[in-house]
Amino acid sequence: MNNNQNAAAAFETAPVPQTVLKNAVPAIAAMLMVLIYNLADLFFIGQTHNDLLVAAVSLATPVFLIFLAVGNVFGIGGASAISRALGGGSTERAKKTCAFCMWGCVAVGLALSAAFLLFMDPLLELVGASADTREPAQTYLQIVAFGGPFLLISNCFSNILRAEGQPNRAMAGQILGNLLNVVLDPLMILALDWGIAGAAAATVIGNVAGAGYYLLYFLWGRSSLSIRPADFSVRDGIARSVLAIGVPASLGSLLMSVSQIVVNAQMSAYGDMALAGIGVAMKVTMISSMICIGLGQGVQPLLGYCVGARLWERFRKVMRFALCFALGLSAAMTGLCYLLRGQIVSVFLSEPAAFDYAMQFTGILLSTSFLFGVFFVLCNALQAMGAATQALVTNLSRQGLIYIPALFLLQAALGMTGLVWAQPAADLLSTFLVAVLYLFASHRQFGNPSGSQKTALSPA
Repeated sequence: MNNNQNAAAAFETAPVPQTVLKNAVPAIAAMLMVLIYNLADLFFIGQTHNDLLVAAVSLATPVFLIFLAVGNVFGIGGASAISRALGGGSTERAKKTCAFCMWGCVAVGLALSAAFLLFMDPLLELVGASADTREPAQTYLQIVAFGGPFLLISNCFSNILRAEGQPNRAMAGQILGNLLNVVLDPLMILALDWGIAGAAAATVIGNVAGAGYYLLYFLWGRSSLSIRPADFSVRDGIARSVLAIGVPASLGSLLMSVSQIVVNAQMSAYGDMALAGIGVAMKVTMISSMICIGLGQGVQPLLGYCVGARLWERFRKVMRFALCFALGLSAAMTGLCYLLRGQIVSVFLSEPAAFDYAMQFTGILLSTSFLFGVFFVLCNALQAMGAATQALVTNLSRQGLIYIPALFLLQAALGMTGLVWAQPAADLLSTFLVAVLYLFASHRQFGNPSGSQKTALSPA
């Protein structure tokens, strides 16, 4: 059996819980590695016992995440388009879509790197860097900018391989890059005494390694997809099919970075220790959110295949199981993070003032994190269905249309803590919104006479 036949057999005939977990567990594991590598920089910087450097990393992180957000244009958009193409039996279209994603990452990555280096000074002003945090934040971002195309490729193809039915290979590339970053962090930050420059260098090297793994996978001919320049095409709706889903998904991640930049800029008015506290609090909440993002990403190719193959009843079964599993998982992670928040925060911060801020902010942010699993499964279901408008509205709302106005309104009403309460408010409203949009999109999809149920190879 080739990769496509293996994917069809698993996606169409295996028991729903087994199929969901088989795709979701590697994606969750990969997100755990992303989480570890996100925490590693902050952890080893924290071992320098310089909380100003922790504040500088907190300032730089959302700017760095812009690269990953742009990678989602091609990664999530490409994965949705490829899984639907494979479900519909169009291997040639899937190949051209993959090549479009590859060379799109290269071109956009180079342009984004150049923009970061050219506009570094106004960028640092925008994020609220103080006299004490400006130089280390600039050092971090300058080094990261040189790895732009590799950051995009690594983030993109961890999604593309899952669409091909290769979740383990997708996970392996992420683990390779992230593990290398974690190993290099103590060497470069502490042993070589490079400080924040070492953290940035380790991040770039890890992403180069991850991107290299995915490129070798294609060059060795182990994929039914393609990254050859000859297969690159924007015709026949290929670019549109990627961008229609990828841009909304990317806007959600991009607005997450923008909103964090706004939070940091507003929080900097309360001092560098408050800034360090909110940075660590967001990292604690990330433990729950990253795992739930992995679950949503893991289930998306399966849902996309069901849409392409018109297996509506199986689609419903997958959604029921995924939502129940997501709610239980996110609730369990929220409880665990709350119970261990003191131990987690103490790993990163040594100043009593920064520690107190982080504890207060973490308790607020965790108040609605039990909703993360449901939110991300529903978001990825919209993307799998090709519901571009609904996906756009959802991703714009949680980190933009709802969250950013809430930041200013709640800060005006509650001061510093209002900045923190804005996220739980946005979580509640956006989860309600995505549920309504999903019900609307699924009614249209399942009610379409042309979308009649295809007979699977055997019962689910």
